[in-house]
Amino acid sequence: MTPTDLHTFLRTRRSIRRFKPDPIPDSVIEDILTTATFAPSAHHRQPWRFAVVTEIFIKNKLADTMAEKFQEELKTDNLSTDEISKRIARSKERILSAPVVIILSVDMSDMDTYPNKPRKKAEYIMATQSAANAGMQLLLAAHAEGLGSVWVCSPLFAQETVQTVLSLPKAWEPQAMYFLGYPAEIPQPRERKSLNEITKWSQTSPDV
Repeated sequence: MTPTDLHTFLRTRRSIRRFKPDPIPDSVIEDILTTATFAPSAHHRQPWRFAVVTEIFIKNKLADTMAEKFQEELKTDNLSTDEISKRIARSKERILSAPVVIILSVDMSDMDTYPNKPRKKAEYIMATQSAANAGMQLLLAAHAEGLGSVWVCSPLFAQETVQTVLSLPKAWEPQAMYFLGYPAEIPQPRERKSLNEITKWSQTSPDV
């Protein structure tokens, strides 16, 4: 694979929200997760944790309990009853239609501890950034397998609910949810901001 081939591969990953019902072999899921664990992490502590859900009855329970929590939150946004119902239905449909659901959690157990609040906060941010690295690696590994995937942040708003439904250890703090499956459709690429908008090249003044 040439550098151009690799850049093309990286740039053709898409967020897929509609999947075929075909199951994903366990061996493929294991390969994807193994590749995800090769992401860089702060202090090499690897604070990411994965919960894999494929059974429909667990998906149903997860979808229902998260929907209850989601509904409570939406009521505070002054949305109409119809709009809340639409959002709840869409949220549940995403969980139920994906062949594989993976919950990404952060575990602070192996991270450094500090009495100092700023350093404690920084350590937590480093752990969540590390988990995010693993999440991105997971998406790319799924892409390498010809799978579609999408990241959603909904577990952040229902952490205890997700922990309870999936019987996760208390130290596992749900951060994100990934839906995986063979894509039913692949969307066109969306517009990206230009490098000029988002990049600043540092330059040393000749007087310095």
